[in-house]
Amino acid sequence: MTQLSETTVIAITGASASGKSLLAETIYYELLPELGSDGISLIKEDAYYRDQSHLTMNDRLNTNYDHPKAFEHELLNTHLTSLIAQQSIDCPIYCYKTHTRTSETIKIKPTKIILVEGILLLSNSQLRHCFDIKVYMDTPLDICLIRRIERDTKERERSLESITNQYLTTVRPMYYQFIEPSKVWADILITRGGKNRMAIEMLKAEIRQLHRL
Repeated sequence: MTQLSETTVIAITGASASGKSLLAETIYYELLPELGSDGISLIKEDAYYRDQSHLTMNDRLNTNYDHPKAFEHELLNTHLTSLIAQQSIDCPIYCYKTHTRTSETIKIKPTKIILVEGILLLSNSQLRHCFDIKVYMDTPLDICLIRRIERDTKERERSLESITNQYLTTVRPMYYQFIEPSKVWADILITRGGKNRMAIEMLKAEIRQLHRL
């Protein structure tokens, strides 16, 4: 699994609320003091939701956010290619309340290790070529739904009705159409979500080894 390129890009993907964000953030924040800001960075696919400032709020609410077309994967691919080429990028910032990007960006500089997390990373053939290691969070959908309800009611101030309606109309259908089939491209399957310490320590050990190359 180890390789000799200057930059290693690791994709962490899976269903919405599968634990991929928790896994990626846990690895990032636990290794950051050790590897430093020059050694490891974290990019979220959600930041690359397409700009919808030209749409009405009603139209934004009706967007299928679980379809590949909702993401500007072309820009994410360009940004990852730039980082691999040791060039800094201006990463977009997405607002879940306004359902569009803000006018601000975040400067991300090249690092030895780049973690990328999101639901549809492996569904895009161009993006797959950017990833050296591909991790899939294999979490049952019923657990994902419970986590999604808890997250969206607390963090995104959404109603139970809107959450369940979105889940039934887009989240679950898109999972079976795009996300689950992309599992075939994964190098590593992780169960028990983002709190799987054995998986976390395994990935941290691999990242430490890659960082030393």
